Amino acid sequence: MTPAARSRRVLCALTATAATLATFSTPTRAAPAPRTESAETHTGAHPSASLRFGACPESVPTPPAPDRVECGTLDVPLDRDEPGGGKRIGIAVSRVPASGTPGERRGILLVNPGGPGGSGLPYAVTKRAKLPESVRRAYDVIGFDPRGTGHSAPADCGATGGLFDSPGADPVPVGKAAEKTYLASLDRMADDCAAGVADALPHLSTAATVRDMDAVRAALGESRTSFLGVSYGSYLGAAYAARFPHRVDRMVLDSVVGPWDWHDFDVRQSRELLRQREVFFAWAARHENRFGLGGDAAAVRSAYERTRRGLAARPQDGFGPAEFDRAVYRALGRTERWAPLADGVRAYLRDGGVAGLRPAEPFGNPGSRTFEAANRSVKCADGPGPTPSRVIADLHRIRREDPQPVLTGWEAAACAYWHHRPHRRTPLGSPAAPPVLLVASEHDPVTPIEGARQLRHRLPGSRLITLREDYSHGVFASRGNPCVDRATAAYLIGGTVPRTDVHCTGPGLPTP
Repeated sequence: MTPAARSRRVLCALTATAATLATFSTPTRAAPAPRTESAETHTGAHPSASLRFGACPESVPTPPAPDRVECGTLDVPLDRDEPGGGKRIGIAVSRVPASGTPGERRGILLVNPGGPGGSGLPYAVTKRAKLPESVRRAYDVIGFDPRGTGHSAPADCGATGGLFDSPGADPVPVGKAAEKTYLASLDRMADDCAAGVADALPHLSTAATVRDMDAVRAALGESRTSFLGVSYGSYLGAAYAARFPHRVDRMVLDSVVGPWDWHDFDVRQSRELLRQREVFFAWAARHENRFGLGGDAAAVRSAYERTRRGLAARPQDGFGPAEFDRAVYRALGRTERWAPLADGVRAYLRDGGVAGLRPAEPFGNPGSRTFEAANRSVKCADGPGPTPSRVIADLHRIRREDPQPVLTGWEAAACAYWHHRPHRRTPLGSPAAPPVLLVASEHDPVTPIEGARQLRHRLPGSRLITLREDYSHGVFASRGNPCVDRATAAYLIGGTVPRTDVHCTGPGLPTP
């Protein structure tokens, strides 16, 4: 798509004032008769705005009968501070009604799977399917695509500074020339996003999404909202508690993003990934008979490094060091992905094939492009970014810890060149909010547990559930741990946080 065509596409998406019931452009299923809920004027929606539910796009799965899912779009301002309202965008919303009796119903449970940049519309179905039955009976589970994602005015950064080149440039620059090239790619990415996202750039932010969430609450006719946010969803929840503390009912923040600026978070995460990778090397060595990568961690590391060097020297069908690091980044976050990673390394060393390392969907697919564009847009709108010299200094520090780090998650580095430069960070938490429940895996490398420990200080009275001896990202209604799930469900239904922090025993490392 040319830059001019891309700009026209984004402008159309942002200036169109949606009808009350959105007709999704993708094929839809049959749906129940539409239902309408009015929105209050203070949310930023039109005084007459409403959510009128009908059919969902095909990206939203159908829950098993008798449950049903329904979708609609809420019309909100792009910029709530613009006099006269200005341009408007549509926020796509999904709902699976509570399955219990009217007397069991507690209200709505808004859910978000993380990101930033992830679509949440299908999550009302996929996450609800894993929730304890008591929670499913008590809550209408509400999913939504945050602005800039999915069906909510999706962001488009075009070439994104070459991010989707195949093979991509090595994401770990070594030497001054490579560092200069790396910074130039971040500069191009910022330019591409400024051209593609255009005047929406300052408004694809967590703060704006929080106000959209409250508009959804009002449109559904609820005085308060309960919320379940995972990963970046925990950051959204903490920001909602800061902006609307008196509208919080029950709130579960799972796999918590700490109260740091985004670049600092990315750097902390890369250090935790180094620790997790060492655990992976030792684990694979203990199962040498299964993987054949060596009998100690040093031998497995050598196999890993030979794989990466080989792919850097001679990429295979568009699969090089950037693609390898992306596969490693994804695998290290969930232990059930460790065996496929080890198998993929062994297969490459045996015959040069990369089929076992490739993702099921190509990185450059439309969903990935929207995710990466929205991700950078949100991170760079949420607060001041690093300087280019800070990015390079942090690169040098992490390479002193390990010469071959995994920097796939250094997304906020692009904020060094961002065209919109916010002056303040997004507020998180509030002493005026009710106590909330935080949930964390003891050894999660994606959202290190220290983030939960620090965020709780901004949410007085809150409690932390820790899943010990666990190494994966995503805990409640994800790891299948009865201790975690019972304690969290009891809070969502009964409303009282545990008297003390809760410690549950996790599964430890997997047996391949």
